[in-house]
Amino acid sequence: QVQLVESGGGLVRPGGSLRLSCAASGTLDSIIRMGWYRQAPGKERELVAVITSGGSTTYADSVKGRFTISNAKNTVYLQMNSLRPEDTGGFVCNAVQFRATTRASYTYWGQGTQVTVSS
Repeated sequence: QVQLVESGGGLVRPGGSLRLSCAASGTLDSIIRMGWYRQAPGKERELVAVITSGGSTTYADSVKGRFTISNAKNTVYLQMNSLRPEDTGGFVCNAVQFRATTRASYTYWGQGTQVTVSS
C-alpha cells in the first residue's frame, strides 16, 4: 500500500505562484510514476503533470511553460507559476506502482489540496 499526502494549496491572485507537495509513504518500491490531477467543479478529473521513475515528464497543454513537476526522495512537487483563474480546482496526487509478483499495476490517490486563483 502507498499513502499520499498533499500540501501547499491555497488562495492566490492571478499571476501568483504556489508549490504543491505530495509525500508518499508505505511500500514505495516499484513506483513507476507519480503525478498531479485537477478536479474542477462540474468537470472530469484531468491530468496536469506526471513524472516517471526515469525522470520523464508530461504536462497538460494548458500548463506547459507555467508548471514544473519534480521529485526528490519520496515527495513529488508541482511548482505553479503565472496562475490563472482557470487553474482553480482540487489538485490530487497520484502514484502508479507495478508489482512484479502479481504483474499488475496499482493506482493510489491522495485526498487532494484546493487551489483557488482569484482576485
